[in-house]
Amino acid sequence: MKLLLLEDDPKVADFIIKGLREAGFVVEHTTQGEIALNLAQSEEYDVAVLDVMVPGLSGLSVIQTLREQKNPIPVLILSAKHTLKDRVSGIELGADDYLTKPFSFTELLVRVQALIRRNSLNTEPTTLQYADLEMNLLSREVFRSKHLLQLQPREFSLLEYFLRYPGRVLSKTFILEHVWDYDFDPQTNVVDVLVSRLRSKVDRDFETKLIHTLRGVGYVLKL
Repeated sequence: MKLLLLEDDPKVADFIIKGLREAGFVVEHTTQGEIALNLAQSEEYDVAVLDVMVPGLSGLSVIQTLREQKNPIPVLILSAKHTLKDRVSGIELGADDYLTKPFSFTELLVRVQALIRRNSLNTEPTTLQYADLEMNLLSREVFRSKHLLQLQPREFSLLEYFLRYPGRVLSKTFILEHVWDYDFDPQTNVVDVLVSRLRSKVDRDFETKLIHTLRGVGYVLKL
């Protein structure tokens, strides 16, 4: 899952980014509203978490512009403002949820996941399937021939992309950009290690192998 974060407080941003990455999210972070707006207009995100009070273009202005442009990205507002008027104002401008500071990371994560689930129910199927491999996007469970597979967050994220693009070769660059962050060294072997771990869980105990390597090109999910 890919998340856009607008937050100008370094400590708060680091706290959120660390927790979300551990939960399997790819986080694109900026401290400026103008950049957040440009990113939301040009990239695809599963959800956005926007602080209201940032230098320059405010989080509320970002939301208002996105909604005027019919951009449906789910938005969670983060704000130190906690009056009913502030909450109502944020929701009226187009935010989907409102969380006041200080907050617990657990609550932030639950709310983010709820927004993604709600959006998925409106726009996408709740399960992905290929051959005897099935992924439930709501419960985050994966089955192969009815056997439950225990996947770590990044393994789940990688398998989700395989299932969304069966038969399509996923390059290392694609995987780095969508499962990790953009600043990873493309020469690193983290992709190979992750694919190997995922393959050991998806294919090892089954006669038919689904994850294949194309030398020098990438990886593909196919029969």
